[in-house]
Amino acid sequence: MRPVPLLLALLLAAPAAARDRAQDARIEAAARRTFAFRVHLREDAVDLQARNGVVTLTGTVSDGFHRTLAEETVAGLPGVRSVENRLKVRPDAPAEASDAWLAARVRAALRYRRDLRAERIDVEVREGIATLSGSVPAARDRDRAGAVVRDVAGVREVRNTLTLDTAVARPLAERLDDATITAQVKVMLLFRRGTRTLATRVSTYRGTVTLWGTARTGQERALAAQVAREVSGVRAVRNRMKVAQGPTPGGS
Repeated sequence: MRPVPLLLALLLAAPAAARDRAQDARIEAAARRTFAFRVHLREDAVDLQARNGVVTLTGTVSDGFHRTLAEETVAGLPGVRSVENRLKVRPDAPAEASDAWLAARVRAALRYRRDLRAERIDVEVREGIATLSGSVPAARDRDRAGAVVRDVAGVREVRNTLTLDTAVARPLAERLDDATITAQVKVMLLFRRGTRTLATRVSTYRGTVTLWGTARTGQERALAAQVAREVSGVRAVRNRMKVAQGPTPGGS
């Protein structure tokens, strides 16, 4: 017969264990419902398992930044204590710094922009020169797409051959989940020339993004906020980043 104190401890632990399992199940379901998993990662084979708030990611993805996107999305979910990212990049993935690798980043940068309809924009990269083809509804959209691509780190030149087609629908104001918004902002900061080396922390609540970290200059601080504002789903940005050289106006 078990001692009474041990039996009592087991009885008291049972409800807590059940709550933990229920919380883990909610985390797994929430991750699969995110826009990032449903849309951005739908072609990847990402599996996840939560245990006591620790989420383990396994499977394969088509690109290294998808690995980052999956981790950052899950890390932003309520109840997640930490993420163990065991995702592997597929063997047939483009080599780092290759034209195909850079093209994938350009396409993502266009998709994550709140003011572009990237489905009608085709991207080809050769020797660091990005060529855009397809159609957009207005001249300002063509110029905006060219500017987005020009700012992607690694792009040497942009050849913008986009044509105008007023029948192209403008992007709808889609309300994205906070976890996806956080992940998109983190990825865009990594892609963008001028912010990719910043140690920036990002959180999102009801579409409002808050940035923390340290920038070398006021211009870097302001640029980080600008990048965040341009990401799809972002409603507002609170810039709490500090400047290493001292307070500098702008970017808040």
